[in-house]
Amino acid sequence: MIDLHDLRSRPDEYQRACDIKGIKFDVKEFLDLDTRYRKARTDVETQRAEQNAVSKEIPKLQGAEKEAKLAQMKQLSEQLKEANAGLKELEDSWTKAQLRIPSIPLPSVPVGKDDSENRPVRSWGEIVARDFDLRDHVQLSKALDLFDTERGVKIAGTRGYFLKGDGARLSHAVMSLAIDHLHKQGYTLMDPPHIVSYKAMLSTGYFPGGEEMAYHLDQRDDGFHLIGTAEVPVASYHSDEILAIDELPKRYAGYSPCYRREAGAYGKDTYGLYRVHQFYKVEQVVLCRADADESMKFHYELLGNAEAVMQMLELPYRVVDVCTGDMGQGQVFKHDIEAWMPSRKAYGETHSCSSFYDFQARRLNTRYKDENGKNVFCYTLNNTCIASPRILIPLLENHQNQDGSITIPTALRPYMGGQELITPKN
Repeated sequence: MIDLHDLRSRPDEYQRACDIKGIKFDVKEFLDLDTRYRKARTDVETQRAEQNAVSKEIPKLQGAEKEAKLAQMKQLSEQLKEANAGLKELEDSWTKAQLRIPSIPLPSVPVGKDDSENRPVRSWGEIVARDFDLRDHVQLSKALDLFDTERGVKIAGTRGYFLKGDGARLSHAVMSLAIDHLHKQGYTLMDPPHIVSYKAMLSTGYFPGGEEMAYHLDQRDDGFHLIGTAEVPVASYHSDEILAIDELPKRYAGYSPCYRREAGAYGKDTYGLYRVHQFYKVEQVVLCRADADESMKFHYELLGNAEAVMQMLELPYRVVDVCTGDMGQGQVFKHDIEAWMPSRKAYGETHSCSSFYDFQARRLNTRYKDENGKNVFCYTLNNTCIASPRILIPLLENHQNQDGSITIPTALRPYMGGQELITPKN
């Protein structure tokens, strides 16, 4: 949710934000609604004040004068009832419309229509040319018995899978490595609820608009959803609270299973583990003061944490500036990390680092009391630290050997009992 005072003062910039983010929204039309709503609210307040004034006069009157005031009171009540109904209708439209207004991207964000126009910033690691035929992660898995998509689909439907043996151990090792790294950086580990209310999804900006991607519980628990990221419950943790300024920043690491319906992705990335309905993720969330420089500092801290884990996994990757058409409604600045995936002969997105300024905090009503005692909305940020099983694709493919074995990166070996290689069982 955005600051309406700011919208009223620079509507053209918000209309441009809508246009370059690919969000269909008419700012002028909203401002007309805003004017009508505020006038209706003022009219209702005026009528209510008049009704209260008449109500106070009546006990002091007698006879015909009193009867006249009672008649006036009845007329005012009917008018107020009608005005309230009109105000309620306008308010509903006004409130829903606000939920569709995007944040303005920072000036440095490249303008583009979709992810094809994201701008590479830097890369790390060497893409090694092999003198043997590379296998993709599915072929490696079949040889090493690491995961089973056929039985996964049989049990859970499309995009289902079982991680098995060293595949499951490798996934858990990656999660543990990321958790331990963030713990050393001073982040508080959180194992949050996996089921959240509609309000939590709305307050973090996933609703309205993302309902088709979320799993909705049935009528017995209507209004509740499975999370697609720990960002939702962790960012909501301080909703409707006023924090002391010396409590900030808040650094959290949310570890959870995640569930996404992948609606609209029919037939897309169905091979292997790239796009699945269920996965695990370690998500970084930061709440800080409403200061652009401080927000930027934490943005690069979150990005740096994820890059450190990628480097410990010895995976070639690149960082890209995300363009306006690939940003979400509330994001003002965003980077993706993309790992090199040999089977795709391309980089594939594994992390998204997002700055929201006060967009989420306004919906969450998360504030802090500044040095002058004024209540101010926090700024929020988040970034994946690691997500599995997608990360297994570059891990298996980049670390494969000619004999079909997988070299386990040095940083992961303590989490796998000192094991250095994944080899066929027989």
